[in-house]
Amino acid sequence: MKFHILTLFPDMVDTCLHASILGRAEKGGHLSFHSVNIRDYTADKHKKVDDYTYGGGAGMLMQAQPVYDAWLAVHRGAGREKIRTVYVTPQGRTFTQELARELAGEEELIFLCGHYEGIDERVLEEVVTDSVSIGDYVLTGGELPAMVMIDAIARLVPGVLHNGSSAKTESFENGLLEYPQYSRPFVWHGKEVPPVLLSGNHRLIEEWRCQQSLLRTKERRPDLYEAYTKEKQE
Repeated sequence: MKFHILTLFPDMVDTCLHASILGRAEKGGHLSFHSVNIRDYTADKHKKVDDYTYGGGAGMLMQAQPVYDAWLAVHRGAGREKIRTVYVTPQGRTFTQELARELAGEEELIFLCGHYEGIDERVLEEVVTDSVSIGDYVLTGGELPAMVMIDAIARLVPGVLHNGSSAKTESFENGLLEYPQYSRPFVWHGKEVPPVLLSGNHRLIEEWRCQQSLLRTKERRPDLYEAYTKEKQE
């Protein structure tokens, strides 16, 4: 799967995406990351990419021309009609595990990272297919939330995780939070591993894990618990 990140700070995303599990998956040919410096596509001789907003107001706005030309360069290079383009913005729909699964089904994705007061609305209308937010708060730029989303999407691509079944048992995959997990030693700070996990009885272990998922979801995310129980009753 190919990810293209349109940004003013390519070094910022490169440092993160080429490391750890994602970096290993890239070396294995499962993922590809392509950071595009929007500033390289400005027609301004001083490499300027922003200007004042019409109508007044605080802050600067990223101009349509360099953003569009950077986006167009990716499309021409890919040779595809339309690559799904995600604009990272607090005004978008909230990113969820369900959306991550949906986007993981794409062959290629473009992430557009804004800065300052955002990006000229006219180019957004022309290139963006999905406006997505990671939460109801504002950051200094779109790079961090883009990397959060890319990480969540990429780990669902076949071959990225060594254990392909691990993603299926994590929080949100079945509408519940994940059950607690334990490793060695058996006793740590006076706390023992729940005996059922050492029983070797896989049926009892699954029942315990299911019960713990329900309890944890009810305690920590009552909204998810309510939705889960309502779905089960229907």
